[in-house]
Amino acid sequence: MLGVKLETLYAYASRGLLRSERGPRGNGRRYARAEVERLKARREARAGHGPVAAGALRWGEPVLSTAISSIRADGPAYRGHSAVALARADEPFESVAELLWSGALDRNARFAGRPALECVKRARFTDFARAAPLPLLLSLVPRLSLIDGDRFGAEPEAERIRARTLVRAMVLSLARDARTAESAAAAETVAESLAIALGAPRRAREPLNLALTLLADHELNASTFAARVVASTGADLYAAVTGGLAALSGPLHGAFSDRVEALLDEVGTPERAREMVQARASRGEAVPGFGHPLYPDGDPRVPPLLEAASRADRAKPRARVAFAVIAAMQLAGQRPPNVDFGLVALVRALGLPRGSGAAIFAIGRTAGWIAHALEQRAAGFLLRPRAEYVGP
Repeated sequence: MLGVKLETLYAYASRGLLRSERGPRGNGRRYARAEVERLKARREARAGHGPVAAGALRWGEPVLSTAISSIRADGPAYRGHSAVALARADEPFESVAELLWSGALDRNARFAGRPALECVKRARFTDFARAAPLPLLLSLVPRLSLIDGDRFGAEPEAERIRARTLVRAMVLSLARDARTAESAAAAETVAESLAIALGAPRRAREPLNLALTLLADHELNASTFAARVVASTGADLYAAVTGGLAALSGPLHGAFSDRVEALLDEVGTPERAREMVQARASRGEAVPGFGHPLYPDGDPRVPPLLEAASRADRAKPRARVAFAVIAAMQLAGQRPPNVDFGLVALVRALGLPRGSGAAIFAIGRTAGWIAHALEQRAAGFLLRPRAEYVGP
């Protein structure tokens, strides 16, 4: 408990900091737990809270309270609702977003496409339509802020209205041309609009809705924490979402799916999957897309994604490569796939363009970023950790 050597413990006792008594057998000594805990608290207080805070920011103890989501054995729960159960029930993504934002699962929620389309047009949509999906989103959101002069200090309900338009605008910006954007804007749901924008058939609505729901929030991941930090400064909603997108764009987060895509391209055919796994293991190289620190027994979000991928009637050899890699990893006794790998498997099964996985991740997680931004704003304090200086 104290993290000290036996000799130090004896020194504490000799100085009167701890009382001991003879144990039931032999020469062993027993110490009162309450006194040991009190001594430990005194030592930690003198040492300061820096080590505790540093550990808490690295998959450690919670650093703030939230009513939005929690991590359970069955995956993330959104305000008490299992994300996996919501996804399997095909709850509309709009309803899930409203649940995250307001606490109510509004099954009649709709995000109007026409206002979002006008936003995209005013943000000079055609200037950057050929960018890769995730960088495109990262450039779009700040531009949207420039045409919204009322974005500062808005009340929560006004912010939720703004959030609905923002999510739809992000989806429509992925369309390859203005005509496709018009068609996507006319779609009733976010998932259907996303399918049209990415060039998928409308029947892809259900698996895309499932993916958006599974990715909508995941407690204090890096991008969500970034969004909360931005929101804590009093910045507008676009800035908070931009902060989340910036963090998501890194190869260790949302852009990790690009690494998975590159891996599957390297494998090429299902027959080469086991060879690749063995070769990487022999070189001490990890296979990207497997294992998750929070889910040692397997990421609960992956089975629904893989089930949806296996049902997709546009499944191509590219998707079969993903399943072959999973089988090879399992045969080698390696860790199960994580949500990044499952998402890429679904993207390939649906025949979506490269980079679609990261874009789907970003749009889904925007719902969570907005919820956390609103919660942090209501909390009213600045997130500002301290650093320990170790220079000269």
